[in-house]
Amino acid sequence: MPHDAGTPRARRDDRPDEARRARLSRIFDEDAELYDRARPGYPAELYDDLADLAGVRSGSRVLEVGCGTGQATVPLAGRGCRITAVEAGPHLAAVARRNLAGATAVDVVTARFESWPLPPEPFDAVVSATAFHWIDPAVRVAKAADALRPGGALAVVRTQHVRGGTEDFFAEVQRCYERFDPDTPPGLRPPAAAGIDGSDHAREVARSGRFGPTVFRRHERDLTYTTSRYLDLLRTYSGHRALPEAARSGLLACIGGLIDGTYGGRVTKRYLIELGVSYKR
Repeated sequence: MPHDAGTPRARRDDRPDEARRARLSRIFDEDAELYDRARPGYPAELYDDLADLAGVRSGSRVLEVGCGTGQATVPLAGRGCRITAVEAGPHLAAVARRNLAGATAVDVVTARFESWPLPPEPFDAVVSATAFHWIDPAVRVAKAADALRPGGALAVVRTQHVRGGTEDFFAEVQRCYERFDPDTPPGLRPPAAAGIDGSDHAREVARSGRFGPTVFRRHERDLTYTTSRYLDLLRTYSGHRALPEAARSGLLACIGGLIDGTYGGRVTKRYLIELGVSYKR
């Protein structure tokens, strides 16, 4: 992935500490209703890209890895895809089934992708939306390849908080994090979108020897939150949920006070949504 000359490579949100990955991946299931209510979906342009780059369109047989409560599954079903959605969290999977109750061509399976037995019929595409980084890196690319027909597409969506939106808030709020979360690096700021490096995914896919080159498309998106909605969003993040209760409560109170007291009860967060598509050899 090209970068602006001289632009440093920024740390990604979706690179969990491997020592904590398995434990943190289970945290999302603790409050599936909140996750369903607070987590944003994806822009329509992403699904256009999935059709254009990965051939994901009406009639496609799709395996979705880590569907959550269906943020990407519902729109894919609406576009006529035939979907098997695998979700490790039983509460998340139950909400996904409810959200997809009218979609007859979707099957939500409660299972860890790593140990789920692949069906004999291969898929046209494997899609994972903001979930692939929670799958065991020793398994995820090879098993995705095993699930695909020759020429099938692995489509991985990654989401990153980047510079933009209410920039002053995201600078000031670091004082709250530095006070209540001792792991917060001092002076941390959201990176510029141009500094986000996606080549780690391309290299991982290439190392498998099972796929051709990875093609990327990116979209930036601003979403505005009221104080309560922003705090609900933070309550769905694994790092926030993993904090001790007193620290988490103090952090959220500090953030809420800042939004209400300085920013009129409303802040805007900018996301970078990155799609990487690789075709099975």
